[in-house]
Amino acid sequence: MSEFKKIDEVLDKKYVDKVIKLRGWVYRKRELKDIVFLIIRDSSNIIQCIVKKENEDFEKARKITTESSLEILGVLKEDKRAPNGYEIEVKKLNVYNIAERFPITKDQSKEFLLDVRHLWIRSRKMNSVLKVRSTVFSAIREFFTKNGYYEVQAPSFTKAACEGGATLFEVKYFDEKVYLTQSWQLYAEAMIFSLEKIFCIAPSFRAEKSRTRRHLTEFWHAECEEAWKGNDEIMETEEKLICYLIKRVIEERKKELEFLKRDVTFLEKIKPPFPRIRYEEAIDIANKNGLNLNYKSDLGADEERVISNQFSTPFFIHHYPKELKAFYHRPDPKDPEHILCNDLLAPEGYGEIIGGGERIWEKEVLIQRIKEQGLNPKDYEWYIDLRRYGSIPHAGFGLGIERFVTWICKLPHIMDSIPFPRTINRFYP
Repeated sequence: MSEFKKIDEVLDKKYVDKVIKLRGWVYRKRELKDIVFLIIRDSSNIIQCIVKKENEDFEKARKITTESSLEILGVLKEDKRAPNGYEIEVKKLNVYNIAERFPITKDQSKEFLLDVRHLWIRSRKMNSVLKVRSTVFSAIREFFTKNGYYEVQAPSFTKAACEGGATLFEVKYFDEKVYLTQSWQLYAEAMIFSLEKIFCIAPSFRAEKSRTRRHLTEFWHAECEEAWKGNDEIMETEEKLICYLIKRVIEERKKELEFLKRDVTFLEKIKPPFPRIRYEEAIDIANKNGLNLNYKSDLGADEERVISNQFSTPFFIHHYPKELKAFYHRPDPKDPEHILCNDLLAPEGYGEIIGGGERIWEKEVLIQRIKEQGLNPKDYEWYIDLRRYGSIPHAGFGLGIERFVTWICKLPHIMDSIPFPRTINRFYP
C-alpha cells in the first residue's frame, strides 16, 4: 500500500481511479440519508470525501464531528461539483479523535476569534497567511545570504534605549533593571567592524500604547547593517529586498494570495526604483488630502495612510527633521536640521514597513545628539567607543515583517499576520 499523501498532491488526473491514503481533520460535514459528505483538510488543501451507506464505516462517519482527526483509504474520482473538482469514495475510515463541539461557527466577533486564536489558526485564511509568512522569512534569508551578508544575533536584554525610553518594556534582571530590546541596532553597529555586512531576524518589543491596525507590542524584525554605505545606497538595498520578497511570494504562494483575494497582478507590477520624496513633500501631499500638518509634525498611522493612499508602489520618505528621529541617525552635513534617514511606505494606505538610514559615525556629533534627546552619554559609553576606534560611514534598516505580510496579503489588521498577536491589551492565548 502506498504512503500517505498530501491533499494537494492528489488533486491531479493521474490519480483518478487510484487508491489514495490521506489523513487530516474534518473541515465540513453534510449528511444525507444514504451518504455522508466529509470535507477533509490537511496543511496543503481540502478535498471532499463520501461515505456511502453500504460502507461498514458508515455509522462511524455519521458520528464524526467538525475537527475530528482521521485517516481515510479510498478511490479518487473526478467530480466538477466537488471543491477543487475531485472527491474520494471512502473504502476505509479510521478515526483518531472525535472532537468535542467546535466553538467557532460562521458568525463570531473579532475579539472572540482572538480569544480562541489557538483554534482559529486552523482556518483556511490563517493557513494561507502563515504560509505566506513562512515564505517571507525564508526569502529574507535567501536574499541576504545570496548577497554576501552574515546572519548574526544580538541580545534581547538591553541596558539602554534605542528607539526612545517611552516604549521600553522594563524587566527585573536579578537585582538589576533592564529592558526588552526595541531593535538590534546598537549591537549591529558593533558587529559591522568585524563582518561588514550583516543581518538578523528576531523579535523586537515596543511598549507603544497604540491601538492602530499596524501596531504590535511584540513583532518580528528583519534588520540589516552594512559598513561603507550611506542613506542613498541603503535605500537601493531596501527596494531590492522588497522586490525579491514579492517575487518569491508570488512564485511560491500565488494560490494563497488568490485565496486571500489579493490582486497578484498589482504586485507583479512593482519594480525598482521606488519613488523618493523628501519629508516636506510628504507633508504637502497630506495637507492637499485633508490634513493640517506643519513641517515638524510626526507621521503616524493616520498620516501615513493618507499619504500612501496616493501611491501604487512602495515609496521612500527621506530627510526627516532631526527632532523626529532617534539619536543615532546622522544629520545631513549639508542640511544639519534634517536627518539622512528614510522610511519605506507600502502603498494602498498601509504605511511604513521599513525604517532606515545612515548612522552617525563622528564621536562628537553622536554625543551631542545623545544629549539633545535627553539621554545620558554614560549609558552609551560602549556605543560611543565604536566612534573612537576605527569609525567608518555605515547604514542600515529594519523591516517589520508583520507589516510587510499585512500589506502583501492585503489584510485589514496586522493581528491577522502573526499566529499569536501581542498588543496593548492582548497577551492571551
